[in-house]
This record gives sequence, C-alpha cells and structure tokens, in this order.
Amino acid sequence: MPEDILLPFFKALADANRLRIVGLLADRPHAVEELATVLDLRPSTVSHHLARLSKVGLVSATTSGHYHVYSLDLEALQERARTLLSEDELRSLGADLDPFDRRTLETFLDEEGRIKQIPMKRKKFEVLLRHALKHFEDDGPWDEREVNARLKVLTDDTATLRRGFIDHGFMKREAGGSAYWRVDEGR
Repeated sequence: MPEDILLPFFKALADANRLRIVGLLADRPHAVEELATVLDLRPSTVSHHLARLSKVGLVSATTSGHYHVYSLDLEALQERARTLLSEDELRSLGADLDPFDRRTLETFLDEEGRIKQIPMKRKKFEVLLRHALKHFEDDGPWDEREVNARLKVLTDDTATLRRGFIDHGFMKREAGGSAYWRVDEGR
C-alpha cells in the first residue's frame, strides 16, 4: 500500500479526540451535536474530526431530519487493518525513497498526500509523476475518465499530470484519450 494511503490513514487516527469518536461510533451511530456534547467539544471541531475520518473511509454520514448521523464503517476499518498489517505491506515500508525524491514529495504534498503545487523544475515534476504513477500499478489500459478519477485523489489539476505522463514518457495514449497505458521500460 503506497505511503499516500498509509500516512493519511494513520494521521486520521493519530488524535485522541478522533480515537474517542471512533470508539463512540463503534457502539452506535451519533449526530455531530451528540458527539460534541459527550466529548465536550464544539460541533465545528467534531465536524472537522469527522471530515478527517470520512476522508480515509472510516465513517460515513446519513441525513436524519436536520441532522447528519455518522456511523463507523467497521468492515472498512477491519479490511484496512488486514491490508496494512500484511507481511508484504510491512516489508514494503522498508523500501525507502531516494533522499531527493523524499524531500521533493515532502515539499509538494500536503499532510493528506495531495499535491499542493506543481513544481516548475523538470526533475521535481518527474518525482511527482513517478509518485502519481503508483495509482496505475494494475493492468491498463485505462480511459481518460478512469485516469482522471485515479489522479483526482492527488489533485484537481488532473490534466497537467495526464499531459506530464505523456510528455515525460511514463505513459502513452490513443488519440482522443480513449486509452492510456504505462510505459515501464527503463523506469
């Protein structure tokens, strides 16, 4: 599992209030206002914590009247734990990045693993492209809509990454964008 999935997951759980929210939701669904009362927090603070947990797929919301009721997705949590703790995933954590690549990613990715800014320098942009290419490790080809959906987790500017893949030789595409595929020789 790539770092861009691991880090947001663990960061979402690396807060005492979010852990308390997970514990309360494990018992039963709660509205924001209920959680705020139990945790002695402002509803806006609870909403912020729930948004972080939702972003990594741990909680979901339904509407009940004027309230949003949040539930813990226990199956998603258990599946994520099984995946994160598999032997292969644990071994992959030891495969460290080149120091230049690590510094570049630290500079241009936010704490959720999304691209904050596209670097101007070619070498740094290629680091981001290699990072984004991890979302295409399954067999392609993919149509443009699928490429955009996979890149959307990294940035709203999917066109720049798509063009970068082509211009920098990481991918090729059919005219009109009907099919994209990886070019892995020498990479």
